[in-house]
Amino acid sequence: MLISQWIKQGFCGNEIANRLGRDRSTVGRELKRNKTKVRVGKYDEEIYEPNHAQFVADQRKQKAFNAKQPLKSKKIYGYVMEHLRGGWSPEGIAGRLRKEDYPNDPSWWICHETIYAFIYKEKTDITRQGLITQSLLDKRLECHNQAITVTDFDRPLYEYLRRKQTKRRKRSGRKVHRSHIPDRVSIHQRPEEINNRSKFGHWEGDTVEGRGHKDGVHTEVERVSRLIEGRKVKAIDSQSALDAQRQIFTSLPEKARRSTTLDNGKETHLHFKLRDDLDMATFHADPYSSWQRGTNEHGNGLLRYYFPKGTDFTKVTDDELQDVIWELNNRPRKILQYRTAQEVFNEHLNLP
Repeated sequence: MLISQWIKQGFCGNEIANRLGRDRSTVGRELKRNKTKVRVGKYDEEIYEPNHAQFVADQRKQKAFNAKQPLKSKKIYGYVMEHLRGGWSPEGIAGRLRKEDYPNDPSWWICHETIYAFIYKEKTDITRQGLITQSLLDKRLECHNQAITVTDFDRPLYEYLRRKQTKRRKRSGRKVHRSHIPDRVSIHQRPEEINNRSKFGHWEGDTVEGRGHKDGVHTEVERVSRLIEGRKVKAIDSQSALDAQRQIFTSLPEKARRSTTLDNGKETHLHFKLRDDLDMATFHADPYSSWQRGTNEHGNGLLRYYFPKGTDFTKVTDDELQDVIWELNNRPRKILQYRTAQEVFNEHLNLP
């Protein structure tokens, strides 16, 4: 109101700035950004009207807030929470939204760094649940009351991340160590028939790590049928992963094992032996682009429901693992028109 009054009284920008105790550039920017055009006789004239200026400023502030806080959208918040708890990485969630689930709807697109910021933002209600969890644990220890439980929804969100770090590393400070993968073929050289899922027998692979990153389960998911196969590995290394892949693929006919797409971990260094031994093509996703293997990421998320992060796989028998995989493969899936992965896999397997 004061700015408008002083303008009407003939004060210049410098005088208004001095009266307000502000830099003249601040006042100049306010006048330039928030003026409105009005019709005066035959001509349009720009004036500073305080109510309009406040309205424009509020709109600009809300727009900036929405851009910085996309998880305030209930639909995106629900999607992110569901898939974080399902074992997906922030990269997988962000990439899936943009490339697979909503490629034509930018209102759904978010950056994976935004999800990380949300997870580690201290003032969000979800992050404060970590304090609630600790309080419950402390109370249980004090009174020896095992009935005081901590539910899955009480866990702080960082515990759903692979490394469960309590603080986010600075992006500029993280050192990236990339090892050379022999005979690596980029996912960008993958034929279109694989990308569009028009041909059966192409897989995506990864290793689900157990407690202390010492052992785990190597999984392969077929892209057309979404069938998941998995074998325990005693170590997170290339030979263990290769042994598991051989167990999975050797018994399959050639048309059911044409290729597999992997990440860039150390356990993929012997991928070329699949080509030599089983005549399978191998492709590698871009670094830090787990969403490019979204089918496998989703399959691993389903597996994590039964074997949460931190599971000691030395205490999981092969039969227990295969029982879970059988259940996943024989569950009706919406994406398969409510058929099961096993049914779709068998259908393609029996085609001439």
